[in-house]
Amino acid sequence: MASTDTDSSSQLWQHPNPKDTKLYDFLQTVNRKHDKKFSTYHELYQWSIDNVADAWGEIWEYVGIRHSQPYKSVVTDEKTMFPRPTWFEGAKLNFAENLLFPTQEVKQDDLAIIAATEATREKVTWKELRDRVRQCQAGMKAVGLKEGDRVAGYVANHTNALVAMLAATSLGAIWTAVSPDTGVTAVLDRMVQIEPTLLFTDNAVMYNGKTHPVLPKVEEIVRELPTLKATVVFRTAEGMESKIEGASNGKVVSYDEFTSHGTGGELEFKQLDPDHPVYILYSSGTTGAPKCIVHGAIGTLIQHKKEHILQSDIYPGDRLMYFTTCTWMMWHWLVSGLASGATLILYDGSPFQYLSNGQSVKDQYAMPKLIDELGINQFGTSAKFLSVLEQNSIMPKEQGLTLKPLKAIYSTGSPLAPSTFQYVYKAFGQINLGSITGGTDIISLFGAPCPLHPVYVGEIQVLGLGMAVKAWDFEGKDVSSTGEPGELICTKPFPCQPVMFWGKEGAKKYKSSYFEQFPGVWAHGDFVRFNPETGGLFMLGRSDGVLKPSGVRFGSAEIYNLVLKHFPDAVEDSLCIGRRREEDTDETVVLFLKMKDGEKFDEKLAGDIKAVVRKELSARHVPGIVDECPEIPVTSNGKKVEGAVKQILSGTNVKTSASVVNAGCLDWYRGWAKNH
Repeated sequence: MASTDTDSSSQLWQHPNPKDTKLYDFLQTVNRKHDKKFSTYHELYQWSIDNVADAWGEIWEYVGIRHSQPYKSVVTDEKTMFPRPTWFEGAKLNFAENLLFPTQEVKQDDLAIIAATEATREKVTWKELRDRVRQCQAGMKAVGLKEGDRVAGYVANHTNALVAMLAATSLGAIWTAVSPDTGVTAVLDRMVQIEPTLLFTDNAVMYNGKTHPVLPKVEEIVRELPTLKATVVFRTAEGMESKIEGASNGKVVSYDEFTSHGTGGELEFKQLDPDHPVYILYSSGTTGAPKCIVHGAIGTLIQHKKEHILQSDIYPGDRLMYFTTCTWMMWHWLVSGLASGATLILYDGSPFQYLSNGQSVKDQYAMPKLIDELGINQFGTSAKFLSVLEQNSIMPKEQGLTLKPLKAIYSTGSPLAPSTFQYVYKAFGQINLGSITGGTDIISLFGAPCPLHPVYVGEIQVLGLGMAVKAWDFEGKDVSSTGEPGELICTKPFPCQPVMFWGKEGAKKYKSSYFEQFPGVWAHGDFVRFNPETGGLFMLGRSDGVLKPSGVRFGSAEIYNLVLKHFPDAVEDSLCIGRRREEDTDETVVLFLKMKDGEKFDEKLAGDIKAVVRKELSARHVPGIVDECPEIPVTSNGKKVEGAVKQILSGTNVKTSASVVNAGCLDWYRGWAKNH
């Protein structure tokens, strides 16, 4: 465990002019309107969680929410988290309108988007973006898209994907996306549940200097989606096939054909309730199919604007980039930057390929060069990427890069190692390194950046305004002030709670996902501890069975299903665990196999399993270690006890449940952990 002692040597950064920030201005606004004398972020934060309705009302007003009808009340219940209370009841608004016409002033000829790949650059003004959304919206109207319909994307991170999302949400439809590197099985595990009306897909994508066709997988996907009215193909890669043969569900059209209806007509924004659904994201638990998490307009919008304007000090015209796929919640966080008037940098491709003389070439300095080339102010990535730069001693300034426009680097997906904090300041200079944490479940952050608070080695700076987060031990005792590790919990409602889970069992899954461990209190599934001196947060990894190698989140059930499907004659049962010890820079997925009587485990079987996982799910799902085990720990109702094994493998000294019926077998895992 890292020390809780803090001295001046562990402080890495402090804002040079904190009184010039939007957050300081907001603090003064609260002081003036509520007769307070706050001088620190922590005082403002405490007020925000003690006065839930007042705080979110002030945030609405300060960050600016475009609406056609005002709200009657901020929240229907300040204390109850489940059932979820209603936020900003009575208001009418549209999510896409807030992104396309931000309350922060932008000029129509300013840049809204710079889309970059390994081999191309594209610049799009606000005027052009609005017109492209209008054309796409007309195509959606022509196929009869209705409010509440689901529009799916099997798309990379580019302008057309964003346009399709904005067009869908402008009409009250719900957007969902899966990255094109995802295998057919994993796509269908998600999309079959939500029954999309429209599917947008790339014809091919480029990664690592190579072009990869997408349409052969799309042919298989479309066959299993009977609700589709149309599949729309983006010509993302020139010179690649754009036709799908024998699609049995709905018509297949090129994007040009789809938007040919958009010659006339105005851009329309349906005025809807604040909690109207806009996104479906997918979170894999440890059992069953991935859960379909539905996020609403106002929760997503107000939380992202709070995080961008107040926590990140983003101004209109700032250039914001997050290295992400359209599947990850950080894509949704990134594109909301439009609502603050930011210029989005949409990057698709390898972070180690750079455009040189019209070609994609290998370059370890590709992202620092992109920061310089495009004048990026806020650059977001995964902790794994920064760790790779550190391991390869990448020092951009020694290569003549200025990084002058850069104000902040954001890191999430997995904990950022203390040594990587120090590396970032050596390599990138005095910027706000925001190690941030949140998740798909809240489409945003619990732990946030803060221009009014220092950055300390290894610590997430602060908790976001309005997020009443604590660390509780196994018995539900608050250990936030002791520096001991505990479960990350949230005790008061917040607007970006999911509006629901999709499907018949949605309410039951919603409750069991967050509110059963500690009744009435949100348990997030992360182990954390607080530094009592700084108020900073240390991430210790997942506390449940969700796997996060390199920050990519998926459930053990996805692996179990494939083992059962392809190796039923050899494998009796399996246990899939994410292992991350304090000294590790990343999580390793470990798959244990209990073999059937008479069957032998060998390296060929391990290799075959890895190959199947790579083909049917993705390269990111492949276990780092496959090994044999004699027994798998289970509860009295037969549920695998992943948490206890995870704690043993990760060296976390946390009390485990007494409900393990074959607890003796845990000794084998303790021995395995010592020897590996």
